[in-house]
Amino acid sequence: MILQSSFGQPTLWQRMRPWFSGFDPLLLLAMLALAGIGLTAMYSAGFDNGSRFMLQSRNMVLAGTVFFLVSQVPPQRFMALAVPLYTVGMVLLVLTALFGIDPTHKGARRWLNVGIVIQPSEILKIATPLMVAWWFQRREGHPRTSDILHAFILVLMPFLLVAKQPDLGTGILIFSAGFFVIFFAGLSWKAILPVAVLGIAAIVAIVLAGPTICEPDVDWQVLHTYQKNRVCTLLDPTRDPLGKGFHIIQGMIAIGSGGVTGKGFMKGTQTHLEFIPERTSDFIFAAYSEEFGLMGDLVLIACYTFLIVRGLMIAFEAPTTFSRLMAGAITMSFFVYAMVNMGMVSGILPVVGVPLPFMSYGGTALVTLGLSLGILMSIARSRRLMQS
Repeated sequence: MILQSSFGQPTLWQRMRPWFSGFDPLLLLAMLALAGIGLTAMYSAGFDNGSRFMLQSRNMVLAGTVFFLVSQVPPQRFMALAVPLYTVGMVLLVLTALFGIDPTHKGARRWLNVGIVIQPSEILKIATPLMVAWWFQRREGHPRTSDILHAFILVLMPFLLVAKQPDLGTGILIFSAGFFVIFFAGLSWKAILPVAVLGIAAIVAIVLAGPTICEPDVDWQVLHTYQKNRVCTLLDPTRDPLGKGFHIIQGMIAIGSGGVTGKGFMKGTQTHLEFIPERTSDFIFAAYSEEFGLMGDLVLIACYTFLIVRGLMIAFEAPTTFSRLMAGAITMSFFVYAMVNMGMVSGILPVVGVPLPFMSYGGTALVTLGLSLGILMSIARSRRLMQS
């Protein structure tokens, strides 16, 4: 009887299997590959600060836990959270505008003390695309022009509040996440092309007029002084090589000195002689490129590309409008993070505070990443479980 009851008990794997059923193996593979590369890069870049690697490992475990728990939640539950989460986020942004604090003493009131110090803009990175996807789900089929205009209002409100803090980098990330939802919902190319042409024309005009408009006495009106300095530094970092241009110059030196195959793991001179500022956070791509070279960069970009392609496939196969829009927005937001960070470190884009996913040090950014990819995995699971 004892043997029979023992054999009748389900094994540990049989009890745990429902938690893992429906997982998309390709998405999981891409995430594990990027996490491995990220921890390898952090070990080297943060070697002189011994706690960084251990703290980042802890952050990875925390993000993985968030990812796993969120992946168990059906997508329709997220739709139910869209309105309250967006409302709470907007209320916190308004309170930040009125009572925000600046613990960094750099002139930006981005944080709010509610017993603990939080940065409400992080909530809107998820809440904004959730809200816009919920909006279009209620109008499933053929969104009208008025529906799209209302969706833009939902996106512009948090963007403007965050940009006012000022935090234009985070504001752009929030806007892009909401914009991708609108785009996948059916925004016409006829509306996009004129704006794109004007944007390209403005960039060309700034490049051509750079020597004139970057003079110290020229006021750009629409941008803060530090934002003007970032653009002008991008145009010519040698204007202030030991000051505002130092980050870009050292980043480009590190990337270029890596060559094709790199200097080798733990052998990056720019990194370990501390010439690269923020080498464990915003500029970790420069430290990685120095040690692993062009070949390492291509492997990293291939992993990002694989994850993005897989995410878009999940969006294409999603069973509902809400899940399709959310999957597409999360995937393209991931693309924006990677493109902006690598672009700014390489001297192609202005320096803004955008982390490189899976690579840059940070707890909040990794938890937000785990939450986003958890939603993406939840959408993939819902379809796979429906088919099984």
